[in-house]
Amino acid sequence: MKGLGYFGERDIRYVDFPDPVLMGQDGAVVKMKACGICGSDLHIYHGQGFSKDHGYCVGHEAVGEVVEVGRDVRTLKVGDEVMLSAAVRSGGCGRCNVCRAGTPAKCAKQMWGCYGLSTQLQGCQSEGIAVPWADHNVTRIPDGIAAEQALLLTDNLPTAYMGAKNADIGPGKTVAVVGLGPIGLMAVQSAFALGAARVFAIDLVKERRDAAAVLGAIPLSPENAVEEIREATDGAMVECSVEAVGIDRTIELAIAVAGRNGSISVFGANRNQAFKYPLWTAFNKSLTFRVAGCFVQSHWPELIPLVQAGRLTPEKFVTHRMSLKDGAEAYRIFDGKLDNVMKVVLAP
Repeated sequence: MKGLGYFGERDIRYVDFPDPVLMGQDGAVVKMKACGICGSDLHIYHGQGFSKDHGYCVGHEAVGEVVEVGRDVRTLKVGDEVMLSAAVRSGGCGRCNVCRAGTPAKCAKQMWGCYGLSTQLQGCQSEGIAVPWADHNVTRIPDGIAAEQALLLTDNLPTAYMGAKNADIGPGKTVAVVGLGPIGLMAVQSAFALGAARVFAIDLVKERRDAAAVLGAIPLSPENAVEEIREATDGAMVECSVEAVGIDRTIELAIAVAGRNGSISVFGANRNQAFKYPLWTAFNKSLTFRVAGCFVQSHWPELIPLVQAGRLTPEKFVTHRMSLKDGAEAYRIFDGKLDNVMKVVLAP
């Protein structure tokens, strides 16, 4: 099969990979029909990957058709149209207290991972995908969910929604979202869906600020954001701050715009172990700081009805549809923020 492989900094190639095979009798094989490039894929593209491996298939967002299932799979059959969770997990041990309580994601013996970070689990930007623990990591696309909506439910929208919830957004709250890529814009939408009264949307790129304004947010440039939020809130700053980029200066900005007793949510993939969190400031302002990756599956029960009802419209942020064979060019466009790019979807 063909797929996109990582071979070094800014070196993505459309190459041959072995055809996927079952990863056990609880696994499945899916024929990819559409996949996406995520902002976190750019860490790999920039040579700052999550492993030292080269030559592996990248990507962790995909929808497709089931073409093979193991004999132990209970929820899927060949021919099902499905969406994959970007983060994969096993079902837990089945015997401990948290498993018996119906929350196997908390099981200490559970295994988890993500597609397309190393040779250990090949990525989704390929014609076929081997899915481990299929009953826990794949679901049929629900009625009323279009293919591109389903694709954005595999990672981007759940991550944005998790980030908004982790910032304690609720009715009447004042919110700032730092970083307005596709996930940041979905965080703006999620903030309003959760009841936010005002959302300040901060980004360097004017076109992205304009897109946030269309959603009802107040667009701000990062150079003036602190001063303008201070003036707009009579010095109170925001109650809820969401960081959607994953670099030091955007996290610092998310902290700076938070007011007393504010909550800060970081879900950008920052790997700087030496980041200097301002403890004294946090102490004086009684800040809550949360940083987390997203277990996609846990958010589907809330998000699917919101998408079906039109309360969340993640498909609006798809700007480029390209062929998988043009993946290297797609990465170049996405990385360079060229042609007003937001979300890139690739198909075989």
